[in-house]
Amino acid sequence: MTTTLLSTAAELHARARAGRRVVVMTMGALHEGHATLIRTAREIAGTDGEVVVTVFVNPLQFGKGEDLDRYPRTLDADVKLAGQSGADVVFAPAVEEVYPGGEPQVRISAGPMGERLEGASRPGHFDGMLTVVAKLLHLTRPDVALYGQKDAQQLALIRRMVRDLNFGVEIVGVPTVREEDGLALSSRNRYLSPAERRTALALSRALFAGRDRHAAQEALRARAREVPATHARAEALSAIGESRAAADAHAVAKSLPSSTTAPGADAARGTSYGAPSAVRAAARLVLDDAARLSPPLELDYLALVDPADFTEIGDDFTGEAVLAVAARVGTTRLIDNLPLTFGKTFGAAS
Repeated sequence: MTTTLLSTAAELHARARAGRRVVVMTMGALHEGHATLIRTAREIAGTDGEVVVTVFVNPLQFGKGEDLDRYPRTLDADVKLAGQSGADVVFAPAVEEVYPGGEPQVRISAGPMGERLEGASRPGHFDGMLTVVAKLLHLTRPDVALYGQKDAQQLALIRRMVRDLNFGVEIVGVPTVREEDGLALSSRNRYLSPAERRTALALSRALFAGRDRHAAQEALRARAREVPATHARAEALSAIGESRAAADAHAVAKSLPSSTTAPGADAARGTSYGAPSAVRAAARLVLDDAARLSPPLELDYLALVDPADFTEIGDDFTGEAVLAVAARVGTTRLIDNLPLTFGKTFGAAS
């Protein structure tokens, strides 16, 4: 496939369009994670559609002291990888093309959700991100736009902007791609020394530990459903203490309200007390250990949040959630997350 490199919106708009145009937005330095996005875009576009990959390092997303100047710029390699992955066009505009009047005076505000987690650590970052996404959506005029789940808060904010401001585009999230050792693929991984990379693996290990604890908790809840809502249920839960789920049963019991007389009592009423707390605790243990490594992991945040607004969930939460972590290793800041689903309350009518 021949991939066309364009630098102006006028060139892109002049192209004949037949099927759907699907856009993948990047800041370049493409890797296998981006390739997965592009291949997914190709599947969505089909043989009649068009896949456009944007490459633009957006200065509005970088705060004071961040790595704008050293952010990798590898356009020739990006065009090659994009073409191999199924892109028809690489749109790589200059800053003057995207911001012809200099820094824009009118910008998109990310609102309260943009001030949490990543937004708290990087003030103004999400305003800059949403502003450039809005600009690129106008410049590329896609039917569908794809973004990676690794940047979960970014994806949630883009979806909210598109919905709130009536953008006529479908937003598709694509699961995180990981390297063989579990580290989430990122252009910033190349900054890590071998020793720093070993420490950085704690991010994914912490998420996996939280996921495993979550799975054990959900298994505990499922077991509780199989026996009558009496002392027999409490005894069944206690019996699980003889298996791998002992720690999970203990965590559930500790997190129950003081008025609860048996581990199964609140389960009988359909409540899932303790599950999110236990997930956070399991992940935090891994991160605490990594803080004692050399070089150490410097934790920014560990959060278990509702993806609708990125506020922390409580122990009675049910539904979709995101376990997210951000940390610095050496001079490199990394983020990662996993989606989790906390089971519906049982004991209620279906």
